[in-house]
Amino acid sequence: MSPTPQGRLVLLGINHNTAPIEVRERLAIPASRLADATRTLLHQPGVREGLILSTCNRVELLTLQDEAEIITETEQSQTQTTLLRFLYEYFAVPATDLQPHLYEFREREAIRHLFRVASSLDSMVVGEPQILGQVKEAYTIAREAGAVSTHLEALLQRTFTVAKKIRSETQIGSSSVSIASVAVDLARKIFGSLYGKTVLLVGAGKMSELAARHLIEHGASAILVTNRTQSRAEKIAADFASPTVHTEALSFDDLYAEAPRADIVITSTGAPQKIFGRSHGQHFLHSRRNRPMFFIDIAVPRDVDPRMNEVEGCFVYDIDDLQQVAAANLADRSREAQAAESIVSREVDKYHERLQSRDAVPAIKALQQQAEELRKAELRRSQSKLAALTPEQREAVEALTRSLTAKLLHPQLTALRESTRPKDSE
Repeated sequence: MSPTPQGRLVLLGINHNTAPIEVRERLAIPASRLADATRTLLHQPGVREGLILSTCNRVELLTLQDEAEIITETEQSQTQTTLLRFLYEYFAVPATDLQPHLYEFREREAIRHLFRVASSLDSMVVGEPQILGQVKEAYTIAREAGAVSTHLEALLQRTFTVAKKIRSETQIGSSSVSIASVAVDLARKIFGSLYGKTVLLVGAGKMSELAARHLIEHGASAILVTNRTQSRAEKIAADFASPTVHTEALSFDDLYAEAPRADIVITSTGAPQKIFGRSHGQHFLHSRRNRPMFFIDIAVPRDVDPRMNEVEGCFVYDIDDLQQVAAANLADRSREAQAAESIVSREVDKYHERLQSRDAVPAIKALQQQAEELRKAELRRSQSKLAALTPEQREAVEALTRSLTAKLLHPQLTALRESTRPKDSE
């Protein structure tokens, strides 16, 4: 696809397929900083529009850039791109640490990647529904920051339509899957059964709510919830309380004193630094009389220091450890994923054709204008010879020249339109 008159589409990213969590957590952007990061991206040289998608499994920069700012593939191997400079300057992470893990897509392939991401085809857990909401949230923040306008607006609206189409026309999301549900599956594998187990949720976001729902479905008898905002913890505890399940909201200040009550700790906070360290594990195990304790850390950056695994009786699993469980989910959805991929391919073709059709309009108008100017110039040149004609005769000559011009232009205009017309328009 050639660049649009408005610029060129460029997407640069890092995700769970290309980088371990040790790298991804260095680029994680909390929701409170996403608007600032987006505005900073928009101020980079040559960036006309931009959006940042930051989740536990990916950080991606979607931009529309001036043609003059684009670097060729040969130059790119020698020079940092605008987006790579942004990552380095905003996160203070050396480019050499990032480059082995980055991927870049342009134009048609950027559109394909965006469609796949929003449709959960590029997720760790294929079919999970949360990613579309995360893309929409990134879009809303970027639009409010003035970073999304004409081109990205049209592309993102189409992205949401494609994701909805895949949800309605395939069974890829037929069963509820998410990072939270995979974490619960892991807990079940560890214990064999969750009946009678006490679970502590650290963080009261969407992931915690999903985890609580799955834990109750699989027999957890007590759910403790703590969050820096106490009201959020109390709301989740109240929402899930029932005659068969004890729920309790804990003060975040009491976290370390209360944590030993839990058999399983699931963490999903947005804390910039580790909440649990190796020494905490030693204290917890002592309080629990050496009964094992499992930590499932689905936060990025991580909440649990991986060195806690060194404490005998403490078992720590981070989000990358969930890959193995997620692979089993993917096997069950492979057929539906193939159907979804086919929809994505068709939709990329359609969007590509729409862009080409839109880009052909200026060429058509320019050709028509040039022909009209030539027609009028020829009539002016013959003005002395036409002076003896009656008004009716001059009107007939005018109509004749217009007709001849239109007929001469017809093959060229038809070829332009046909070359950009969608083959399977909706």
